[in-house]
Amino acid sequence: MDRRSLIKHAGIAGVLTAGVAPAVHAQAAIRWRLASSFPKSLPTIFGSAEKFSETVKALSSGKFEISLHAAGEIVPAFGVVDSIQDNSIEMAQTAPYYFTGKSPIFAFGCAVPFGLTARHMDAWMEHGNGRKYMDEFYAKYNIVSMSSGNTGTQMGGWYRKEIKSVADLKGLKMRLGGGLFGDTMAKLGVVAQNMPAGEVYQALEKGQLDATEFVGPFDDEKLGFHKVAPFYYYPGWWEGGAELEFFINKKAFDALSAENKAIVRAAGAVAARDMTAKYDAQNPAALKRLVAAGTKLKPFSKDVMDAGFKAAMAVFAEQEAKSPEFKKIHQDMRAFQRDQILWSRFSEWRYDSFITTAKV
Repeated sequence: MDRRSLIKHAGIAGVLTAGVAPAVHAQAAIRWRLASSFPKSLPTIFGSAEKFSETVKALSSGKFEISLHAAGEIVPAFGVVDSIQDNSIEMAQTAPYYFTGKSPIFAFGCAVPFGLTARHMDAWMEHGNGRKYMDEFYAKYNIVSMSSGNTGTQMGGWYRKEIKSVADLKGLKMRLGGGLFGDTMAKLGVVAQNMPAGEVYQALEKGQLDATEFVGPFDDEKLGFHKVAPFYYYPGWWEGGAELEFFINKKAFDALSAENKAIVRAAGAVAARDMTAKYDAQNPAALKRLVAAGTKLKPFSKDVMDAGFKAAMAVFAEQEAKSPEFKKIHQDMRAFQRDQILWSRFSEWRYDSFITTAKV
């Protein structure tokens, strides 16, 4: 493969960032399996795994190939961590907060209520202590982590009835992505349920669920939630910037040559950027289509937001009292967030507040 073809497939930024040479002909052929927690029907999230696999193959001149397996093909959606831990697979693509049943600390690798935005999460992970602390934690599970992209701030989900006040949340059976959000919503009276995305539509249709949250307009439209739950609320205050991750079997990663480690990291950077850009490009048109189809788009009231914030802070305090490691990571994230909020007041947010009211 020549350099021009390499750049076409992988993106020059990823190649230059990694400092990796395009050819590794001397390396032995490597075959890995990647199990995703998501279905193939989502070209945003699962598409990130596809971009990653394509880029690894291109950068290695075909010497390093990664076969992709959607949720349930070789590993259940929520079984990927166990499969990495016992060395059954080399990689997974998932949302870390799916595994807070093992430890609440997993949530910091994805999203926590009133947490970081996509840009803030990227900054904390790559230039703060985020990746360092999370990989120290993940080492207990034989995992090395790497971003596979960020959804940006998510929507607040689909509801079969209006949510006018906190009282309307009491007794609501809601599919939640996982993490500390479930504990937070439980304080508001919600009956939290965690299930793979592919099972949610049927549960809503049959009345086994009253509400669900997933990501945003493009993915939600693909999954058809608007057909069975007409009220679409915003914002998803529990996922200000949800990070999806590549989990890599640490033993498999450590066994790679320096060149192949660089290839993996470069391919991850290409895939992560592609996912986030894809969401930003496709969500606006999807939202227009949903509203045109009859979706009732509504903001959460300030009372609901205030109650959510109060409940979330109580959950964080409870977890800090139980775990010094949780407290260390949470406090570090919040300190980083405070500085990011300070800077954003003078940059992104000030600009956004003007441009959203201007006629462009």
